[in-house]
Amino acid sequence: MRTPLCDELGIELPIFAFTHCRDVVVEVSKAGGFGVLGAVGFSPEQLEIELRWIDEHIGDHTYGVDIVIPNRYEGMDANLSADELKKMLQDMVPQGHLDFARKLLTDHGVPLPATGEDNSLQLLGWTEATATPQVEIALQHPKMTLIANALGTPPADMIETIHAAGRKVAALCGSAYQAKKHAAAGVDIIIAQGGEAGGHCGDVGSIVLWPEVVKEVAPVPVLGAGGIASGQQIAAALALGCQGAWTGSQWLMVEESENTTKQQEAYIKASSRDTVRSRSFTGKPARMLKNDWTEAWENPENPQPLGMPLQYMVSGIAVSATHRHPNETVDVAFNPVGQVVGQLKKVEKTSAVIARWVEEYLEATGALAEANAAAGV
Repeated sequence: MRTPLCDELGIELPIFAFTHCRDVVVEVSKAGGFGVLGAVGFSPEQLEIELRWIDEHIGDHTYGVDIVIPNRYEGMDANLSADELKKMLQDMVPQGHLDFARKLLTDHGVPLPATGEDNSLQLLGWTEATATPQVEIALQHPKMTLIANALGTPPADMIETIHAAGRKVAALCGSAYQAKKHAAAGVDIIIAQGGEAGGHCGDVGSIVLWPEVVKEVAPVPVLGAGGIASGQQIAAALALGCQGAWTGSQWLMVEESENTTKQQEAYIKASSRDTVRSRSFTGKPARMLKNDWTEAWENPENPQPLGMPLQYMVSGIAVSATHRHPNETVDVAFNPVGQVVGQLKKVEKTSAVIARWVEEYLEATGALAEANAAAGV
């Protein structure tokens, strides 16, 4: 399970693991893959703490950081500082949306802190103004060798800055058209994410999207994402021309994850039909477990989701409350996960997952080789 991208990045296995948990980043990289820390929920100060901890525990291995700068979002043309943009966006959030979110939580028995302490109206790294300081922090860490943008092509000056620091740039896409824009902008690695993926995703399935993107941007390396939680699925991605696998949902179900037992039980019970693409948390379509929160925002009689980043300035109330009471709030929690959740039936150590995937990959490719040999190919 080795591709040219492994040599380019100095890693053993072309397995990339997106996660918000620093422990998982470390364990994946130590097991031969490449851990990527999702930074959107961290302030620059907290991100510095997380990356310093990773540096101290990851040994000689490397890792990446994932940011979110969409090509379109509310206030993107305002040319304001992060603080100025936050103030402008706060004034754009209807009070009725905040009231609706609080009522939805209290109706489900979720205790709420006082207004002002409930994470409402907080602007996270969903914009260029707020993500740029995250990139600046990440580039101060030599073991951090890749910056990935989860939504859209990164700004040209940011790509130039990352390259000048000797690091690589990756970007996710949901269509060949988006992939072509990434390549033209100088993105080093393109992540083709099928519609079955967790988090922000398009609506084209992986098995269709991957070869389309590979053909469109060759020779730029492509990672397959969406619907990968086994070695066989990694083999499929490589067979379709990808140079590796970008994975996410699996890392919710490892011992090193910060998810609680209650949250993991919800994933174990879920089938592949229990997810939905919803704008109810971030303002852009993202796949997550369907629950009472997602259903409420789909009801046409209720307030409709705002655009990014305004909707999170509302839903942050739920994220904060469910983090405080994770065992009682599954029905209104933010649980981004892909359709592959139907495969996730147990909690394992991160290193055991990597080892299992390698074994499954070898079994799958060996079976194909035997079939070809039997056919005289």
